[in-house]
Amino acid sequence: MSVLTFALTACGGGIGGANQDPDPVIQDIPIAYVKRPLLADEDGNLLTADARAPLDFLPGAVLYLRSQASPSAPERDISSKAFQGEEFLNEEGQLLYDVRDVDVSSDGAKIVFAMRAPEIEDADEDEQPTWNLWEYDVASRSLERVIASDNVAEAGDDISPHYLPDGRIVFASTRQRQSQAILLDEGKPQFEALNEDRRDPSLVLHVISPDTDEIKQITFNQSSDLDPFVTQNGKIIFTRWDNMGGNNSMNLYRVNPDGTGLEYLYGRHSHDTGSSNEAVQFLKPVELEDGRIMVSLRPYQSSRYGGALVAIDVENFTEHDQPTYENRGVTTSGQTRLTPSDVSTDDDVQTLAGTFNSAYPMMDGTGRLLVSWSQCRLLDSDNDIVPCTKDRLEDSDYQAAPPLYGLWIYNAADGTQLPVVVPSENVLYTDAVVLQTRTRPDSILDGDGLDADLGDSGYGIVHIRSVYDIDGTDTTPAGVSAMADPVQTSADNRPARFLRVIKAVSMPDRDIADVPGTAFGASAGQLMREILGYVPIEPDGSVKFAVPANVAFAVSVVDKSGKRTSPRHQNWLQVKPGETMECIGCHTANSEAPHGRPEAQAPSINVGAATTGLPFPNTDPALFADMGETMAETYARINGLRYLNPDIVFDDEWTDANITAKAESFSYAYADLAGSAPVSSACASPKDAKCRVVINYETHIHPIWGKDRQVLDDDGTTVLADHTCNTCHGLTDAIAVVQVPAAQLDLGDGPSTDQADHFKSYRELLFNDAEQEIIEGVLVDRQIPVLDDDGNQVFETDGNGDLILDDDGNPIPVTTTVAVNRSMTPQGAIASTRFFAPFQTGGSHEGWLEPVELKLISEWLDIGAQYYNNPFDVPQD
Repeated sequence: MSVLTFALTACGGGIGGANQDPDPVIQDIPIAYVKRPLLADEDGNLLTADARAPLDFLPGAVLYLRSQASPSAPERDISSKAFQGEEFLNEEGQLLYDVRDVDVSSDGAKIVFAMRAPEIEDADEDEQPTWNLWEYDVASRSLERVIASDNVAEAGDDISPHYLPDGRIVFASTRQRQSQAILLDEGKPQFEALNEDRRDPSLVLHVISPDTDEIKQITFNQSSDLDPFVTQNGKIIFTRWDNMGGNNSMNLYRVNPDGTGLEYLYGRHSHDTGSSNEAVQFLKPVELEDGRIMVSLRPYQSSRYGGALVAIDVENFTEHDQPTYENRGVTTSGQTRLTPSDVSTDDDVQTLAGTFNSAYPMMDGTGRLLVSWSQCRLLDSDNDIVPCTKDRLEDSDYQAAPPLYGLWIYNAADGTQLPVVVPSENVLYTDAVVLQTRTRPDSILDGDGLDADLGDSGYGIVHIRSVYDIDGTDTTPAGVSAMADPVQTSADNRPARFLRVIKAVSMPDRDIADVPGTAFGASAGQLMREILGYVPIEPDGSVKFAVPANVAFAVSVVDKSGKRTSPRHQNWLQVKPGETMECIGCHTANSEAPHGRPEAQAPSINVGAATTGLPFPNTDPALFADMGETMAETYARINGLRYLNPDIVFDDEWTDANITAKAESFSYAYADLAGSAPVSSACASPKDAKCRVVINYETHIHPIWGKDRQVLDDDGTTVLADHTCNTCHGLTDAIAVVQVPAAQLDLGDGPSTDQADHFKSYRELLFNDAEQEIIEGVLVDRQIPVLDDDGNQVFETDGNGDLILDDDGNPIPVTTTVAVNRSMTPQGAIASTRFFAPFQTGGSHEGWLEPVELKLISEWLDIGAQYYNNPFDVPQD
């Protein structure tokens, strides 16, 4: 194979003029970069990089420093000194470690990066080194691990470090410091929770003070938060893997250094902006000099290790085609490519523009970038490497050649580039940074504006101005003011009655607990969920309540009976202790209207109280409002903040009884259940942030079917009716005679013959089944003839198409079973109409189940109808 060391633009493989004279300004700027070999599998194919697996160990990388950004400047290895000694060498005498995620302090004096020590031969996976943070001092040439203690350093994998303005470091880690502490509070062992795909540990953002080694967790996503970058306003922008339920994408988020102010920033509806139909992700965010955010646009997986560079105007857009509310009507795109030619984001398609692995702004006022770029190259029929041309790209005789990455200074304004590190075959230059003094970002003080007393009790606050505000639209029939007026709209006519708050359940790996797929039940889409509790929604749709801090939670609107009426919330929220989260309203999953960023959204439909000192129309005068307050704010100011309650409890606290009658109070209390209540012991204490509702099918749902529901005469003995569920919905009647279960639904005891890990009642409720009948005293699946498209009966035939005859010489009809649709669905209670319809007013089973039982079934279906909702309740072999 002939080797073309590097091609010029004239050969058709470049993005600009590559053969320019060296820039004298560039010469004096030091740079640092990672140099790593391109690794291949046993078949010689390059290993595929996956953005969802950032902890992959790719040995052979080294961090280098050049005192000048010039091809002639010598490179100096600044990382290998960390591993002095023969114990770090493999059997061939090679020092093979890995380096990634390089960042520079704002004064250019220090470099921080992630590094993993060489693999220990013959050691188990849990005995291998972890990723650690290291810091290099340029002036003294000293290299130190950020966490000095071996025990502390090896307690988790730490990657993606970035300097904060005060010298602290934000990084992504599997430590999950606060999350693991909460596991202990829940009576569970401490462990590194897995991503929601249950493959690798989840990385979330932490902040460390190098002087004290104090580490604080600041994000609580259930899949990974990656690549934090501090912008000039002091906030942290990072890539979040949203992988909850049906969601699966990497988007940009923003958060303060203390973990407050978490907000969605960009990307949810912009994954179709690549060069092909394959969804692209928003990776490696970096702030440019003009304030836009540069990202690497690429699919999850790539064997070419590159993609396109785009700049995103996050201050004025929430999606590529969705401006903020203040900029509504703008027709430009919020996403701009930084290259003059289209760069392919598809591994299978190359373009003349080549591909970019990484980029870093020069921060010298020119707008130029230090990029890792590979020209477009092909293999001809002789297996020789040749540069791309338009004709060759269209010729199927040419195949893609391995990438050839070097480092370049790229000027997006005119498309020119200058070589800095000449590319070499089978080598990848990446993670390049510029050691240039730049303006230090603003500092955001930790704890600014927090409620210390509330924080000490483990709570934050959520305030939603109105759940009737859907993407800026008032969804009430006559307006939110009419909904809030108890004379115009009674409580029973308000569709939104309570807010349910659910919590993610951390999933352990198999070394901690074996959790097979059957543990999730009919669908693993929601994994496992706990309920933190309920809070009433005020008449205007507002709600303000205390919520446990430092946990991933989501909210649902429910009706009077406890059924979810809103779509599932498919991204995780969080509050830090003492923080108040302000929400304008709700949104639908498919809507591209700005949401999750209050300053980007339309104004609230709920303008609040019209004046100060008066009650809301026709409400209790004791609840007098301040101008602009929502009803939830007024209630909290006068009566105190509402706290989550594991039970649904309603008292009409708003209606002025002198004007119209108050609505009837009601409650669905777990204490009223005949069976085991699904609440933790902490729920016995009011305002305990550790209260959890954990519903397991066998323990809490199945006993409902066997509860004695006989209706007795006044003598207390004579049975007038028996509404016990499994009396009719069982395989035998009261005198043990075989019967077809009522409605073809068997709610009897015992394991399923289809799946031994499940009770048969669970399978009957949540899986399609076959209709049964009794033949000669035996319960069997009912068989019916199969008909062809013309309605003619179909008979069995042999391989030649000839009829197969029975012993009497008659053709054998082909039969099939009759399908019985499931009566429940993991989509939720409202979607499970076949089950609930008989229990509604006028239904055949009206009054047969208690309201609290129906509420328990409803909430269980709404959170996913899991078989278990605690991984440590799953039987272990």
